[in-house]
Amino acid sequence: MKTHRPLAPVTDEAAAQRGHMKTDGAAQALGGRKQSLIEDARRERIGSGSAGPSAGPSRSGDVAVFEEKHGRVAVSVLFALSNEKNSGFFQTGKIFETFEAKLLHVESRPRRKSKFGGLPDLEFFMSCEVHRSDLDVFINSLKRVADDVRAVPEEKAPWFPRQIKDLDRCNLLITKFDPDLHCDHPGYNDSEYRKRRAAISELAFRYKQGDPLPTVEYTAEEISTWRKVYQQLRSVYPSLACRQFLDSLQQLEDECGYGEDRIPQLRDVSAFLKEKTGFQLRPVAGLLSARDFLASLAFRVFQCTQYIRHPSSPMHSPEPDCCHELLGHIPMLGDREFAQFSQEIGLASLGASDEEIEKLSTLYWFTVEFGLCKQNGEVKAYGAGLLSSYGELVFALSNKPEYKPFNPEETAVQPYQDQTYQSVYFVSESFEDAKVKLRKYSANIKRPFAVRYDSFTCSVEVLDQPSKVQNALSQVREDLKTLHSALEKLSSS
Repeated sequence: MKTHRPLAPVTDEAAAQRGHMKTDGAAQALGGRKQSLIEDARRERIGSGSAGPSAGPSRSGDVAVFEEKHGRVAVSVLFALSNEKNSGFFQTGKIFETFEAKLLHVESRPRRKSKFGGLPDLEFFMSCEVHRSDLDVFINSLKRVADDVRAVPEEKAPWFPRQIKDLDRCNLLITKFDPDLHCDHPGYNDSEYRKRRAAISELAFRYKQGDPLPTVEYTAEEISTWRKVYQQLRSVYPSLACRQFLDSLQQLEDECGYGEDRIPQLRDVSAFLKEKTGFQLRPVAGLLSARDFLASLAFRVFQCTQYIRHPSSPMHSPEPDCCHELLGHIPMLGDREFAQFSQEIGLASLGASDEEIEKLSTLYWFTVEFGLCKQNGEVKAYGAGLLSSYGELVFALSNKPEYKPFNPEETAVQPYQDQTYQSVYFVSESFEDAKVKLRKYSANIKRPFAVRYDSFTCSVEVLDQPSKVQNALSQVREDLKTLHSALEKLSSS
C-alpha cells in the first residue's frame, strides 16, 4: 500500500529567479566617474574615526561579507538606479573599476515606477570581490550615486518556513500517483471519480493558514469504502497495534465520531489533536514533496488529504487518502511522545541539504510510516503505513520479514519498497529511545545554525547569533525555576 511518505526532494527554482536578466562572470567597466566623490567618502570615513575592519569573514556596515581570500572579500549588494538618465549607471561602473572590484555575478530588473512618472527605475544585484581595506569606502561611494544600497544576506541553507503562515508556500505536489496522469491508478478510467477528486482537492488548494478547515459531505459510496476498511482493520488492531495507538483510537471513537458509519471531518479531528498534543491538521491536495511535508511537521502541522480511495480497490491505495491519514496517522499523533518524535524529524529538516532531506524522509518511512516497537516483550506496530494496510500489517508481524534495531545512521540509508511489502522493518525500544537517537543523529546534520520551535507564536527561531542563544537559555532557566519550585512544594507537603 502506498503511504504518505514524502518523496525525494525537488529543487526549488524560485530562488534562481531574482531578475529578468542574469549574467555570470566579469562585466566591463562602464564609463567615467569623478574621483572627488570617492575621496570625499574616504575622508568621511577617516573623519568619523571608524577603525579599520578586523581580519576574517564578518559583516561590515550594511554589507554582508561572505568570505575572505588573500586580502580580498566577496560581497553582494543590491541597489537601485534611476532610469531617467544614464549617469548613475556609468558612475557605478567607475566605482567598481576604481576599487578594482572583480565582478562575479550581475542581475538587473525593473524596480518600480519612477517617482517622476517616467521609465521604471532599475534594481541591480551584484556580487564581487574587493580589497578588505577598501570595503567601507567602496560601499559609501555606491551610496553617493545609487539609491537603497543594501546587503543581500548569504543564503547558507535552502529556504524554509519561519512562521506557521509560511506553510501556505509549502505546497509542492508530487503527481506520480495522480489519477489524471497515471494509467495504473484504479480511478484512471472513472471520470466521475476524477471529478470528485478534483473538487475535494480544490478545497485544499484554496485553503490558507488560519481559515476554517473545509468540510466534505461524503457520499454513500465513499462511506461504504471507509466502512470496509474500518471493519477489517479494527478486527486486528487489538493484537497487532501498539498500546498508544489503541488508547488514542478509543478516545477518537468516544470523542470524534470515529466508527464505520461516518468518515470523520478534519475540523473535529484537528481540535482533538490540538488539545492532546498541540498538533493540528491542514488540508492537502495530494502527495507533497519531502521538504514541504517534513517542514510542516516542525510546526506540529500534519498535511492531511480528504479524498478517499477508489471503491474498486478498498484495501489498496497507490497514494495517501483519508483512510490512510485518519486510521494510520491520526491516532499516533494523539500520543505526546510520538507527536514530539514527529516534530523532531520536521525540525531536523529545516534548512537541510537535499541529501539530508532524502535521509530524513527515509527515516520517516521506516518509523512514522512502517515503524515497529517493543511492548511487554512483544513487537507491535506504530507506523501509519502498517496500521492502514491490513495485508502489510499482518505480514510485518509475522515471522517472514527481517527485524533490525532502530539505528538512525543505518535506517537513513536502508533501501525501501514503495511497490510491495518491506523486506526489513526497524524496531524501536520505545518512542523515548527513538527520540533520543534521532536528536543525536540530527545534531550531526550540517547546518550553520540550530532551530528552536516557539509554541507561543507557532514560529521557528533560527539560533545563529550568541544573543539568540542567550535569550533561549534565559527562557529555559525560567522553566527550570518553575519545576524546582514545584519539587520543593511537593517535598514539603
